[in-house]
Amino acid sequence: MNTELLLHEVTYKATRSSGPGGQHVNKTSTRVELYWNLEESQAVNETERALLRTALENRINREGQLILSASRTRSQLKNKREVTDKFIKLLERKVQPPIIRKKTRTPASVKRKRLKDKRFASEKKANRQRPEF
Repeated sequence: MNTELLLHEVTYKATRSSGPGGQHVNKTSTRVELYWNLEESQAVNETERALLRTALENRINREGQLILSASRTRSQLKNKREVTDKFIKLLERKVQPPIIRKKTRTPASVKRKRLKDKRFASEKKANRQRPEF
């Protein structure tokens, strides 16, 4: 995955943000939205594209675009940096193939201990009953 090429394929759009800022919020566009088209990207190869398609299927819209936004700060520049970092980290994390879990068995000693504890609890409760004469 070529990060330089990825950043050239990205488009940004500034919109009005909710959150801190008072009257300043009503007149400035500080929220930054990042748009990236997965299908038209030259920065990822076919295997990475397939991994990203499955990993990001809930985040990609019908046009095939991934949309991320940042509006934490009052500064448009800081929000742009934040959304760019979020984008790069997201792609780096999702490009890695998932780790296949190795199935493990419950050790026999753990099963024996569980049954022993169960038997002990049962005997303890049985001893609480009144003795028969």
